[in-house]
Amino acid sequence: MAKVKIFTTPTCTYCNHAKDFFKENNVEFEAIDVTQDKAAAQEMVEKSGQRGVPVILIEGREEPLVGFDQDALEEALNL
Repeated sequence: MAKVKIFTTPTCTYCNHAKDFFKENNVEFEAIDVTQDKAAAQEMVEKSGQRGVPVILIEGREEPLVGFDQDALEEALNL
């Protein structure tokens, strides 16, 4: 399965929905708290053009997913 990286914050409801979705579907992911990691926050902005979270990077997919869109995640992860 593709590697997944999610840029998140501790208070982000949609981030929690995405992480719950990954857990329910046995998708391994790396969660990065952009409030604690400024370099990761800059990487997130550079890759997505967004300052809001969640931003989800999926290995093999050129465009990041911004926000929690279950249908798009299922399609991107072939679930």
